[in-house]
Amino acid sequence: MATKAEPNVVPLCDVLLVLLIIFMVITPIVQKGIDVKLPETAADTSGGMPTGLIVLTMKLDQSVLINQQEVSLNVLQDELRRIYSARQDKTIFIRADAKIPYSRVLEMIDIAKGAGVETLGIIPEYFTEEGV
Repeated sequence: MATKAEPNVVPLCDVLLVLLIIFMVITPIVQKGIDVKLPETAADTSGGMPTGLIVLTMKLDQSVLINQQEVSLNVLQDELRRIYSARQDKTIFIRADAKIPYSRVLEMIDIAKGAGVETLGIIPEYFTEEGV
């Protein structure tokens, strides 16, 4: 009489169930992301832009403006520090020509963060030849 050798699949099923449980537990922990604040969609009753916003504009010719006033690059951080020392809302919008290398925009972000800015908004734009 010949005996048939059949593989025992019970230990394999046990191992697969344990792995499934491990992956189910680890998956929510591993998920990462960036918190993003989306703009409000409610209608603005003031009819225009909110007052008190600080907009740092970088043009393609490397000139820098703070709310339409030109500022030299070497005094930019001191000027921003002076502006934000008395402000409670430490938000700035960086408006840059889309053709500017991103490394230059990162330099402006570093300067703004060094001046005490807590919240940054980036506005990419294509400027016309005659100005903003």
